[in-house]
Amino acid sequence: MARSTLSFGSFNLFNLNEPAKPMYTNKKGWSKAEYDKKIEWSSRVLKDMPADVWGFQELWHKDSLDRMFKQARLGSRYKLLVPKGHNGGRIVCGGAVRKDILLGEPEWIEKFPDNFVMQSGGDDAQSSDIAVQLDSFSRPVLHFQIKPSANKKAVHVFVCHFKSRRPSKIYYESWYKSNKDYYKKHSNSIGYALATVRRTVEAAALRMILTDLTKKTDTPVVVLGDLNDSQLSNTLNILTGQPKYIVSGRKGGSDAALYSAATLQEYRSLRDVYYTHIHNNIKESLDHILVSEEFYDNSKKRVWTFEGMDFRNDHLNEDHHKEYGTSDHGVVRATFK
Repeated sequence: MARSTLSFGSFNLFNLNEPAKPMYTNKKGWSKAEYDKKIEWSSRVLKDMPADVWGFQELWHKDSLDRMFKQARLGSRYKLLVPKGHNGGRIVCGGAVRKDILLGEPEWIEKFPDNFVMQSGGDDAQSSDIAVQLDSFSRPVLHFQIKPSANKKAVHVFVCHFKSRRPSKIYYESWYKSNKDYYKKHSNSIGYALATVRRTVEAAALRMILTDLTKKTDTPVVVLGDLNDSQLSNTLNILTGQPKYIVSGRKGGSDAALYSAATLQEYRSLRDVYYTHIHNNIKESLDHILVSEEFYDNSKKRVWTFEGMDFRNDHLNEDHHKEYGTSDHGVVRATFK
């Protein structure tokens, strides 16, 4: 049976792991009380913001995601997408899909495309050589397919979590240690630059995967995730391909580009009040839902029409996420018809 509506949600779980499991430098992990509050709050979000497809970031343990859905009384409706043996040792992207629309098995993409190259001799005589040696995603990208309508093409869904904007730690590098007194005062600027480079390269690698999948194919694609950059950032420009948004009523569309659900919502709203993260009193949108032209109203190849985007972010105004069990990101959902 074809679905008349289709909804996608993106949810950063803020290090969802079982109690007392170490995470990063936190050797003690969540206490039982903190964990119970996280499960309670997260399960309430699932009930209050029902979606056909969920993309999750910062998932450490499969059992915690199971418990979250069981507490929300949704366990029988969804297939949870988590790597086998995922038991708290590392962080991944996960998913949840209504069982009646999931097609095939999920995969986690760790390596960049085989033909990925990031180097140049410079655009002109004044530009020196540049080369970046990265070859894998810092957080494997989850990829799966859904089939919401029997007579339409399957939709490819990607769930991703790009490198955070926190400065990369360089204090253990040999070159840093060799001249610590000098590099210490520059550690923030170097660290931020390295984090930006990594995030930018990850965006370029995923863009290659998306282009190979969508170019001249009419393949519907949705990208969900914490991209750790704002809507108009270079990261998003690379990933989306910067399509033109048509507001005159004409029909067009861009073959391999992605359209931001946030921008689609802005065209329908009186003003933009959309944010999913607060840092140093700056409200930004780091969590995104990006869709191909098959979901864009003004595309000649439209299959689904945009109904609206909503989000939960009031909890961001309280900086007590451990005590309250809340996420440090907003939760976003986009619905199509």
